[in-house]
Amino acid sequence: MAENQNVKDEREILIKVRNLKTWYPVKKGLLKRTAGYVKAVDDVSLDVYKGEILGVVGESGCGKTTLGKSILQLIKPYSGQVLYGTGEGEDLMTMKKKELDMMRSKMQIVFQDPYSSLNPAFTIFRSMQEPLLRFGMKNKAERKAKIASLLEAVNLPADYMERYPNEFSGGQRQRIGIARALSVSPEFIVCDEAVSALDVSIQAQVLQLLKDLKEKYGLTYMFITHDLSVVEYISDRIVVMYLGHIVEAADTEELFENTLHPYTQALLSAIPIADINMRRKRIPLQGDVPSPVNPPSGCPFHPRCPKCMDICRKERPKPVTIYRNGKPHMTCCHLVEAE
Repeated sequence: MAENQNVKDEREILIKVRNLKTWYPVKKGLLKRTAGYVKAVDDVSLDVYKGEILGVVGESGCGKTTLGKSILQLIKPYSGQVLYGTGEGEDLMTMKKKELDMMRSKMQIVFQDPYSSLNPAFTIFRSMQEPLLRFGMKNKAERKAKIASLLEAVNLPADYMERYPNEFSGGQRQRIGIARALSVSPEFIVCDEAVSALDVSIQAQVLQLLKDLKEKYGLTYMFITHDLSVVEYISDRIVVMYLGHIVEAADTEELFENTLHPYTQALLSAIPIADINMRRKRIPLQGDVPSPVNPPSGCPFHPRCPKCMDICRKERPKPVTIYRNGKPHMTCCHLVEAE
């Protein structure tokens, strides 16, 4: 299944990630010498298109949260490039602190836990005014008006700004977190498991809110989650990660209808179906995820893969891209290479 070089994707790219590695040193001995690295993100390259919702999925520990924070430079990557902006883009990795601070108005994050992402000693107004002060809004009346409009944008009354976080439910706190992320008018928002701590009914409300805000403000999202049902609902395109690598990436409908990688097939087989007349054959994965300190040779998924071949144990598969209806579908699998 060879790559079709004649088809060009016309979508505008907002962020280019190239050969990104985020490794954490493992120190040993009295002298604390580096004995190895935890390879949380290992040689990842991807594009984030302007105006899309890019879903990032995988098991716990696959590196998806580290990828999101590395793109925002909240975690300093070991090496690689993160180019922000249409056209050539600016490399966030080479920016000085002052330059990077100015870029933060374009990039924001909504954290997983709505209970710990807000300071319990601060009112909502005080928590939300900090980014506004940092980026030059000195007039208090202007800040109050801005915060009131943001709270109303996430369907909360403006007078909630005078209350404390302990007075709100989890869903309300997450809405406040979203409003705070919007306060500096960003272009790109990373949603790190933004609904995983919420009840299912509240999840649906927050997901719809995120979609509405995307259309209203022209936002681009990276939506990180382990829940494939959620990512199918909200995402335009999906990236599947395993052990710090991207193993498959495609538009949402294409990925669910024509899954190529055995790992993605196993994940999709685990999605519960409410209809008892529709049964999906479960694909169980054997063993645990290997250690990112000492990853296996060849394909990182081969110790757990039910379709493992000899070449999978020896050689790491190269990315293979096919095109359907002009849209790319990438995977890293020797089975696809052999077709």
